Amino acid sequence: MTEPATLAGEVAGEVLVLNAGSSSLKVSVHTRTGDCLWRDQRSWSVGAAEGTAPEERLEAVLDAWLPGALAGRVTGLSVAGHRVVHGGERFTAPVRLDAAVLAVLEELVPLAPLHNGPALRVMRWLSRWQPGITQWACFDTAFHGTLPEAARTYAIPARWRAEGLRRFGFHGLNHQHVAETVARRTESEHRGEELRLISCHLGAGCSLCAIRGGRSIATTMGYTPLEGLVMATRSGSIDPGLLLHQLRRGVTAEELDHGLQQESGLLGLSGLSASMKDLRQAAAAGHAGAELAIAVFRHQLLQGIGAMAASLGGVDVIALTGGIGEHDRALGEELEAALAWLAPFELLRIPADEEGVIARHCGAVGP
Repeated sequence: MTEPATLAGEVAGEVLVLNAGSSSLKVSVHTRTGDCLWRDQRSWSVGAAEGTAPEERLEAVLDAWLPGALAGRVTGLSVAGHRVVHGGERFTAPVRLDAAVLAVLEELVPLAPLHNGPALRVMRWLSRWQPGITQWACFDTAFHGTLPEAARTYAIPARWRAEGLRRFGFHGLNHQHVAETVARRTESEHRGEELRLISCHLGAGCSLCAIRGGRSIATTMGYTPLEGLVMATRSGSIDPGLLLHQLRRGVTAEELDHGLQQESGLLGLSGLSASMKDLRQAAAAGHAGAELAIAVFRHQLLQGIGAMAASLGGVDVIALTGGIGEHDRALGEELEAALAWLAPFELLRIPADEEGVIARHCGAVGP
């Protein structure tokens, strides 16, 4: 299998970045230093003929959209980077795609089927459309490769641990972006010191990362992106005994998966919406479900920040990123008030930029 390469030595040209989600595809073109030149996105889960397989819907969207959208840019593209949610234990750095790497990525699909599967299909489509473009995979789990053994190990039977059941962590591309951005902003204040940062990625998916000196040392997501904070439709951490109880009652694994992934979180708590913006408006009008959803979200977020602060031994900066983190001003005010005991610390808002990180990774390699 091809080993991850060392990314060094910037070269000319533009980078195509593809971020495949469970129902949509984001595509952008960047300079090799990460500046965005063009971006667009399309949903691929709707609008297809009844009975069409998901991979056929995705292919149909790509065929109808990208060749025309990139018609004026194709000649300037020699490298493409893909966001891959789960790299397992094999990939802890960007890796150039070849047949062997693709085979290993196929084996990892069950770990993140909603994201890794579509990403693989986009890789193969691009190989057929533009076989001359060199493709790289960049992993959301890679930034957490520095997690200490104590932080990545579950207290489960040794035979389960031997199967690779451990904490991986996610949102690593954006947590890395936050770490690099905050380090640049605060360099003069923390010169020669290991900056203690809590990166709060709060959007449809939510996770915290404790970062010391630019390295991930603790995070809230685990073996899958289900663990940790309350999210838009995902439950976050709950008592495993509750899940065993549901299984014993006859709930199937598929029903359990759908309930935890699609019917929980802010949506399940409120019975109204998965959008924090909608819930803020409804709560202001006295909607009890919206008030409960916001309260539970905030309660678990504060608990998580406290845990990350304990891992760091104190906090210099708390950075809010993602759709909720960047735009919910009320949350920022609530956190400042509730975390006064942690002071002094600086609260920053950092716009998410996973695609820019991918472009910079790929921008340091040749075609």
